[in-house]
Amino acid sequence: MTTARRDTYTPETLLTVAVGVFNERGYDGTSMEHLSKAAGISKSSIYHHVAGKEELLRRAVSRAIDGLFAILDEPGAGRGRAVERVEYVTRRTVEVLMAELPYVTLLLRVRGNTRTERWAMERRREFDQRVADLLKAAANDGDLRADMDIRLATRLLFGMINSLVEWYRPQAAGGYDSDQVAETVVRMAFDGLRTES
Repeated sequence: MTTARRDTYTPETLLTVAVGVFNERGYDGTSMEHLSKAAGISKSSIYHHVAGKEELLRRAVSRAIDGLFAILDEPGAGRGRAVERVEYVTRRTVEVLMAELPYVTLLLRVRGNTRTERWAMERRREFDQRVADLLKAAANDGDLRADMDIRLATRLLFGMINSLVEWYRPQAAGGYDSDQVAETVVRMAFDGLRTES
């Protein structure tokens, strides 16, 4: 039975299982034994796909980070006034978070205890800084209020976005779709940040 499962297991399906276990137990609280039980395969079968638990973590947080940084390369993030670009990046950040919910949840929970976690935290800070730079440019253009501290505004904006991992459930009855959530986040944030027209 285990042999048949191993034959159909892929690195992607193993990653999906690992992310679920990491989010449930915490990365530090997860052993290879936990992963093998959750996957229904032997530990040696896991090692057939990856070098170990930290490689699974690296792949998982890379998926979230790559999704976020890809936003910055999209045309909407690079054209137009800074305020339009930051609104675009905000909307897309919400959409990526919702599309990659388990992976972004894991990214937001890393604490810096391993080399991979420290790398992920550094990349998160880099992304946050890129968005802060856009907010600063929009304020310098006169499109966002100059009486707000940009660092604080950036933290609050990401606090609102990142809180989605705590309550958003895509399959929940009567739940919200990603467009509705993204639009509401953008309106709440930027209606309060914009200068009066």
